[in-house]
Amino acid sequence: QDQLVESGGGLVQAGDSLRLSCAPSGRTFGVMGWFRQAPGKEREFVAAVRRFNGGTYYADSVKGRFTISLDKAKNTLYLQMDNTKPEDTAVYYCAARDNNLVLSAIREGAQYNYWGRGTQVTVSS
Repeated sequence: QDQLVESGGGLVQAGDSLRLSCAPSGRTFGVMGWFRQAPGKEREFVAAVRRFNGGTYYADSVKGRFTISLDKAKNTLYLQMDNTKPEDTAVYYCAARDNNLVLSAIREGAQYNYWGRGTQVTVSS
């Protein structure tokens, strides 16, 4: 059974907005985040949120354009993507970890225990 299920990907034009969702199957996590992988490139950190204090963290490439949020009532993670660029084109993965993470490790994919299957985001110029 999939622990994390992403939705909301699609094809948009540069400058458009898109919202990704990630719904954990009946459990909560200490840290949740989004990573992405473009064709021919390594997976990279996009954003993360810590459940206990709501702290959010972003890659420099998306800071000011993307917003990560965690709706505790719905137990759903979101990534609001505004002012999208062609370089945002990638498969976006939801990731989660049972326990909290120190800030120095929050951008490391290897620290996350659970992963979704990914959702494709394509931004055309």
